[in-house]
Amino acid sequence: MKLQQLRCVYEIVNCNFNVSNAADNLHTSQPGVSKQIQLLEDEIKVKIFVRNGKRLVGLTEPGQYVYEAIDDILKKVKNIRHISDNYASSEDGVFTIATTHTQARYKLPKVVEWFVKQYPNIKLNIHQGNPDQVTDQVEKGVADIGIATESIGLNDKIFTIPCYQWNRILVAPVNHPLNQLDSTITLNDLSQHPIITYDYAFTGSTSVSKAFKQAHLSPNIVLTAIDADVIKTYVNLNLGIGLVAEMAYDKNKDIDLKAIDLSHLFEPSTTLLGLRKDLFIRSFVFDFIQRFSGLKPDDLKEKLEDRV
Repeated sequence: MKLQQLRCVYEIVNCNFNVSNAADNLHTSQPGVSKQIQLLEDEIKVKIFVRNGKRLVGLTEPGQYVYEAIDDILKKVKNIRHISDNYASSEDGVFTIATTHTQARYKLPKVVEWFVKQYPNIKLNIHQGNPDQVTDQVEKGVADIGIATESIGLNDKIFTIPCYQWNRILVAPVNHPLNQLDSTITLNDLSQHPIITYDYAFTGSTSVSKAFKQAHLSPNIVLTAIDADVIKTYVNLNLGIGLVAEMAYDKNKDIDLKAIDLSHLFEPSTTLLGLRKDLFIRSFVFDFIQRFSGLKPDDLKEKLEDRV
């Protein structure tokens, strides 16, 4: 059994059973991938893939278990490389962060600026997505850490560190009727207007969706985006009112919009920093986590010991 055979299985599944695409990702030929799969199946005496003629269309029942084992093995191989890299050179390597647009745009810049100065030889990659996409990248090992809210804390393969709490604000043109109210804004007030917000705000168990459900109200969502700047752009076009994170509003730049605090309507959300429980943490990753979370080094070490 060879690692290349395991990688072939992994890539085929992640390429939706397209052997040609898997071969491209592995920098080899399609017949070469097919041969490696056949050799592995012959060795373990189990058919991994369901076949329709020459096409692979899915995993067999034992194939699903084989794939899950391969996934774990390849992550451990990656960890071994991280350990080797850390002791060969603690100041070289690649560091990938998956995060939401709001975190990348409004909370990460100062920490990233510090990190780049501290570790000039580390290649830093920032992948943006919604919380579910961030969670998926961390779970699959595509990203070393993920920074998001909500769903990343629900995955049992990911260990999370609470970093800070935040809430939502309403953004609307200065002359919008909601900005003229003498009374405190209610959920009913919001539900009377078209709403522009994050694409994940009304899915799952977010505090926003919970609040409207508990009030038995159906908000009129006319547009969603993962980018707070996009939301504010369309609010400026009078397409609706915006619900965004409080850190996404800059009174010096967003001069055509007025922000109204909505913390009385929604429970606060907690930004979490997540990493796989089995991830070997290189020294520069530890330093980044410590800087972003604000924890003291000894407190962070103690917290990370709880991962297992």
